Amino acid sequence: MFSYTFQWKQALKALPQMLDGALVTLQIALLSMAIGLVIAIILTLFRMSGNRILSGFATAWVEIARNTPALFQIYMAHFGLGSFGIHLSPFTSLLVGIVFNNAGYLAENFRGALKAIPDTQTRAGRSLGMSSLQAFRLIVMPQMLRIAFLPVTNQMVWAILMTSLGVTVGMNTDLTGVTQDLNARSFRTFEFFAIAAVIYYVIAKAVTLAARAFASRMFRY
Repeated sequence: MFSYTFQWKQALKALPQMLDGALVTLQIALLSMAIGLVIAIILTLFRMSGNRILSGFATAWVEIARNTPALFQIYMAHFGLGSFGIHLSPFTSLLVGIVFNNAGYLAENFRGALKAIPDTQTRAGRSLGMSSLQAFRLIVMPQMLRIAFLPVTNQMVWAILMTSLGVTVGMNTDLTGVTQDLNARSFRTFEFFAIAAVIYYVIAKAVTLAARAFASRMFRY
């Protein structure tokens, strides 16, 4: 017989602490996306360079990032590097793992976007006296970012959700970490994690809606 007694009032009293954790979650996600975007563009350039070493390095990064679990990547940052004497804090380990994952997925998104851009765009830039790098930066990259914008938004949502894996390496200041600590003290598992799930949903939905509104204004033509 179902005999569980819900105690929502107790859980809701901890809402300010959980919202503080949500801010840390957003901080990690935004930072990981900013760094991941820069690395992804570099990896994309490496894959286009024609240099076998650079192209091989970029391809290996993308393959590992996309074909191994995100949890494994965070573990390698925290425990793997620790085996070599490089000890990272839970915050840094989580950030490094998510950045590695983001960069791999974003680089592949950018590669797909580049395939949709005709080579004539680059040739047109070169005919105007631009170098290859200038043509890429001024002509190709803006179009690439426009095509890849919605996939980048999806990756941002994924980055927000990936922060929940930080609890496995001792992260206790993000939303999941705070929720876990509250649960350990009160054993109100359903209430706390249900509220956390709602917060994650609201954040993810807000990011998606904001991105769509931004895209409709910026990319209407």
